Amino acid sequence: MFEHVTFAHANRTLNVFYNGIDWNLWLTSIIEFSEVTVCYNDIPALDGVNVDIGGGAIGLLGPNGAGKSTLIKTILGFNRANKGRVKIFGLEMPARSVEIRHRLGYMPECEVSSPKVSAVAFLSYCGRIFGISRVDALERAHEVLNYVNLGDSRYRNMETYSTGMLQRVKLAQAILHDPKLLLLDEPTNGLDPDGRLEILDLVRDIAARPDVTVVVSSHLLPDVQHVCEQVIMIDKGKVVHAGSIEELTAPRLEYCEVRLRDSAQPFVDAVREAGCECVRLHPLNTWLVRLPHENGAQLLFRIARDCGTQIRHFQPSRHSLEEAFLQVMEKE
Repeated sequence: MFEHVTFAHANRTLNVFYNGIDWNLWLTSIIEFSEVTVCYNDIPALDGVNVDIGGGAIGLLGPNGAGKSTLIKTILGFNRANKGRVKIFGLEMPARSVEIRHRLGYMPECEVSSPKVSAVAFLSYCGRIFGISRVDALERAHEVLNYVNLGDSRYRNMETYSTGMLQRVKLAQAILHDPKLLLLDEPTNGLDPDGRLEILDLVRDIAARPDVTVVVSSHLLPDVQHVCEQVIMIDKGKVVHAGSIEELTAPRLEYCEVRLRDSAQPFVDAVREAGCECVRLHPLNTWLVRLPHENGAQLLFRIARDCGTQIRHFQPSRHSLEEAFLQVMEKE
């Protein structure tokens, strides 16, 4: 029997102690790229990329043509590396590509549905492709369609579906076979704000499962920030930054966000007279204030009291992911 077993989900490390021996089984790398170069007509789309992805939700960011889609296609085995080494689940690509594909799900940016069939029929067919029996494929199709909240529309032909409904079907087919690695390419493309939030909440729920890794490629940085814990930034085929979103969006100690109950203008005028920069943010009666010194917070509350208003919200301002992304791109 095992004398001691510890499992750390954050880095997928399993330490097993048996008969006095420390057997370390490193499950850190779900996706591992080592000096990978992928070329189109001798032009590198990925240029010496080193990527090491473990569990949780990871955002893949970069400008158009940076290499994001090429990286995803290389994970799927659609592209082969001209140089370097690719391992998924510890298995070599492309030699083990079929085995790897059975363990991952892919939600592409382009449409993949068949307009003349229903969502139930389409997902049942996908299940059969994965080797699931006819009865089990139909049952699983209903399970995932319930999960993505498609409702009775699942019985209609998909040519009648809205963009949001088609996105739900794409997500449903990606998770149909319960994959351990989920690749999402622009999952909220074309959705209205409510539809975006619903899809993002589903993705975040999937990523919260301890044995699932989710990679989200999106040009909508707020979507990535809503779902992901880590981010990888690519530019001109190279990884230019990899790290946690928490670190990238660290608080700016000299700035704070202030939301007032009412009487905003007298407060703003008084704050500016005291030597503080003050700029309106998008939310109603919310202001970004640059504090003049370490006791600036006390100054703001005193000014609010003198102006007859009340500070309802006060917190240090954080860098947005968009600001951090632009800073990284400017350095490059």
